[in-house]
This record gives sequence, structure tokens and C-alpha cells, in this order.
Amino acid sequence: MAKRSEKNNWKKKRRQEYLEKKEFRYYIFCEGQATEPFYFQGFKQYIEDNPIYRDMVLIEIEPCQAETMRVIGKAEEYVRKNKLERGQIWCVYDKDSFPASDFNGVALRAEQLNQQNPDIQYHAAWSNECIEIWFILHFANYTSNNHRSEYVKFLNDKFQKLGVGKYEKNMKNIFDILFENGNPRLAIRYAKSIIKNGNGKTPTEIAPGTKVYELVEELAKYLPEGIKKRFKES
Repeated sequence: MAKRSEKNNWKKKRRQEYLEKKEFRYYIFCEGQATEPFYFQGFKQYIEDNPIYRDMVLIEIEPCQAETMRVIGKAEEYVRKNKLERGQIWCVYDKDSFPASDFNGVALRAEQLNQQNPDIQYHAAWSNECIEIWFILHFANYTSNNHRSEYVKFLNDKFQKLGVGKYEKNMKNIFDILFENGNPRLAIRYAKSIIKNGNGKTPTEIAPGTKVYELVEELAKYLPEGIKKRFKES
């Protein structure tokens, strides 16, 4: 038992030393188990391969298998359990058919939490109604409020025309497909325009719409230069 305790203490110490080296810290809590985590894993991989920032940036991705308010609840629990002292906490979730009070409630709860500790800041990276609207914006300024089945059909048609197969949930290479065949810069511009046009409305009232672009802009700052330029306005 003593040896096990020493080993656990050693691991904790090493992890603490590892964290202290990281100046920029991002904790991403995804509603889904795979689609969103696989997408953000693409950023993580490229950033960790970037010799300029890999020792400065921490990105941890937590698949929650939970929706709306439960996502931010899991984020709060993680912060408490791990005694985080600073960092950006991002909640990535969809509207789907969940109640408006729950969907809007994440952004409201994030605002409340941000008043408590300026070093731990929460962000609501929502999509109404699903993450697929963010993917679509890589190819078109899509502003029609449709059911998710229509968004999936759009991506299916686009992917087949591009010769990259059929769009499916849980695609491990979704980041590379969107990066190589779509236009991340335009996706950010389109998403910003939609949010601007919805100024004064709640997240539930902005459909289609997404604030995933805010997290994308944050992570893109640390990408290798050749990749980063695909995300930035010239």
C-alpha cells in the first residue's frame, strides 16, 4: 500500500509540474462521445506537433455523453475535483430537441460562474440545432432553419461530390476533411455574421447558428503557420 501511495503521489507531482509549464489551458467538454471530440482532437494534434506552442498550450478534451446543463455541470465538477486554478472551460453542445430553458441556461450559468473567478472562465460553444451547421459553413453560407436530417443530407451530398465518402457521425478524420476540402476562414466569417444578425436574441432563437467558431479562433492561434493562415482573415 505504501508503494502504491508513493507512486500516486509521484504521478500527481509530475502532472502538477506538467501543468505549471502550460501557460494557455483549454478544457473542452463535449456533449457527444466522438464527433466533437474527434474534431477538436485535430486541433490538439497539430498544436502538439507545433514546436513553438506545444510546451505552452494544454488542451484536454472530455467527452461527456450529456446534454445542455449536464455538460456545464460536468465541467464544474471537473474544475472542483481537479482543483483547477486557471484556464478556459469550453462547453460544446447542441440544441437538438432539448428545452429552451436548458439550452439557454448554459450560457447564463457560464456568465454567473465567470463573476466568481476571473482566472477560470467558462464559455458556451453551442450549436442550434447541431454541430453539423458548423461543418456546413465550411462550404456555404447556409442560413435555412431545417431539421438536422437536412444538414446531414447537405454534408452527404458535398462529401460525395468531393470524393471523400459519406458524412457520418464519429468520423475520426473530420477535422482534416473540413480543413483540406472546406474553407475554415469562411466558416468563421459566416458564423460571425449569423450571430451578429441575431444580436439581442437568445441562443434558442438563433437557428441555424453556432458559437463553435469562438473556440476554433482560440485554438487556431497556436496552429503551425501554414495551417493557421487557413483560419485567419488576410
